This record gives sequence, C-alpha cells and structure tokens, in this order.
Amino acid sequence: MLPFEVQHQPGKPVSEQLVYAVKKAVAQGRLLPGDAFPSVRALSRELRINPNTAQKAVTQLTQAGILEIEPGIGTRVRAQVKLSAGETAAILDEPVETLAIEAKRLGLTLEQLEARLRKTWKNLNP
Repeated sequence: MLPFEVQHQPGKPVSEQLVYAVKKAVAQGRLLPGDAFPSVRALSRELRINPNTAQKAVTQLTQAGILEIEPGIGTRVRAQVKLSAGETAAILDEPVETLAIEAKRLGLTLEQLEARLRKTWKNLNP
C-alpha cells in the first residue's frame, strides 16, 4: 500500500495528480525525510497507470527537490526540502489563484475563505 492517496480526477493529467498527492503526504508528515519511495514499477502497478506516467511524476518530484535517487539504494524523500521565497511563490501562485477564483465563483467572502484555509491547515498538522 502506498503512503499517499491519489484521487483520480478526469481531465487532469495523472502525473500531476500523483505529484500533488506526494507533496500533500510530505506536508502532512505521512512521508518523512529519508523514507523510501516506491519504485516506478510499484507505483504503476499499485495505481494502475502507465510506467511512463509514473516515471514522469518521479522526475518532476526529483527536479522539485522532494525526492532524491540514490544509485544502488533507490528513491527516497529528500532529507531537507528548502525553497527560496521566489520558488515558494512560483509553486503557490497558480493554486492560490485557482482557489480564489473558485471561492469567488461560489460567492464566498474573503473571511469565509480564510476560515476554510485555517481549518484545512489545522487538519494538515494533527
């Protein structure tokens, strides 16, 4: 069983969904620095996805500094993920904009959105 869950969403590339699920698991502490990460073969078998799709996600996670590949050992969650303020902003800009647009479309006030964000943040830190 994988230490994260991928919610298959139609219309969104599976590799992006996998990357998001791994980032979420790291944020929640379900994947800790130094933890072994499943092989591409194990990912594709468990998630029933093409191995090329699994490889694409692992490559993106490695390039993002979340995973590191150790020859002869395997793939692990990187010991320490440090991002600059610019990198953090670049990662967050699109999802924050999407969240704001959706909240506005649903008629939420900024205060209601902030309350939902606070609740979600607390759920990530049990």
